[in-house]
Amino acid sequence: MITILDYGASNIGSVFNAFKRFVDRILITSDPDLVARSDKLVVPGVGSFGDCVRKLRKNGLEEALLEFIKTGKPLLGICVGLHVFLEESEEAPRVKGLGVLKGRVLRFPRGLKVPHMGWNTVRIINRCDLLRDVKDEEFFYFVHSYYAKLEEEKFIVGVTNYGLDFPSVIKKDNIYLFQFHPEKSYIPGLKILENFCKIL
Repeated sequence: MITILDYGASNIGSVFNAFKRFVDRILITSDPDLVARSDKLVVPGVGSFGDCVRKLRKNGLEEALLEFIKTGKPLLGICVGLHVFLEESEEAPRVKGLGVLKGRVLRFPRGLKVPHMGWNTVRIINRCDLLRDVKDEEFFYFVHSYYAKLEEEKFIVGVTNYGLDFPSVIKKDNIYLFQFHPEKSYIPGLKILENFCKIL
């Protein structure tokens, strides 16, 4: 069963509908106990870093997320659902992230139109199981004004250029994080979600 974490992100419906193509059992929940005991967990993301992290903490979901990660079961994070796993963000300097990944979330520099919105390519630099049957330099749908800057580049799987190179796919152990929105990226994005459903 796929569990989608409900902490107020507005793209839950589109994520749910995308997964319905591949699985019948999908749970949307904000219950920390159910999150911690999930088989596979999806952290969607539309919104601001500070607001998302505060909601996670207010609802007791931060600890549940960290407990889930310890189980080694697959976790998929999307957009802001990637950002919250870093240590901090320029979007909300006083709010600490979950710190699962060392690094910061930075705003795109002046001179670039923000948000970075629309279709862009992903250059695959390290293969992972969620990118099985996904072509290098495939197009995916992005909408974001901030990007991840990792201290440990070994976890970067895919890179996208928008004035600068930034990580668009990150994998650390059982955690798979995507800056783009697979649920809005048609066939390539759906292939990623299908692969997520199939991994153990």
